Amino acid sequence: MEQVRVAVHATDPLSRAGVGDYLRHRAEVTLLDDGRQGEADVLLVVADRLTTDVVAVLRRNAAATGAPTVLIANEISQAELITAVDCRVVAIQPRAAITTDRLVDSLVAARDGGGVMPPNLVGELLKHIERLQRDVLTPHGLTASGLNAREIDVLRLMAEGLDTNEIASRLCYSERTVKNVIYGFTHRLKLRNRSHAVAYALRAGMI
Repeated sequence: MEQVRVAVHATDPLSRAGVGDYLRHRAEVTLLDDGRQGEADVLLVVADRLTTDVVAVLRRNAAATGAPTVLIANEISQAELITAVDCRVVAIQPRAAITTDRLVDSLVAARDGGGVMPPNLVGELLKHIERLQRDVLTPHGLTASGLNAREIDVLRLMAEGLDTNEIASRLCYSERTVKNVIYGFTHRLKLRNRSHAVAYALRAGMI
């Protein structure tokens, strides 16, 4: 198994030493020295609470490296959960329940594009997504993907290989409307061309 390169940020020296003891002898993990954060596959943050200083660390990491973050914390509120997810936190483990195996599993999952959350936090996150869909996206005709129903219909037909004229005929739109729809989402999502748009939509599970 390829090792996970991990950069550690702890709010106190004891927590940092404890994490080091947990991970130092695990073959799945390489602990990076200070100053090598840019090489990390995953950032591991250990804190009692999600304070302003901890959030600043998470935001700096998200902006500088884009690496996913595993957070170990004593407790986290609903509002703090949303802030953490916005800062690329993909796994959260309660300090009282953490074990070496759970920590390593979280780091590997984060590196591989997955996530790990306690059941109660998953529920809170789903409630937030539901509210976002109901109060923000649906009133503007958007889905959770950021695309509206018409854009998704056009993308699906593009994925089937139809050209602009065929898409217009199938959806009973004018060719100009179809071209405007395609231009709208390719420009908004910064996609290079139609093939890139289809590939992006497939990877993201939009179609």
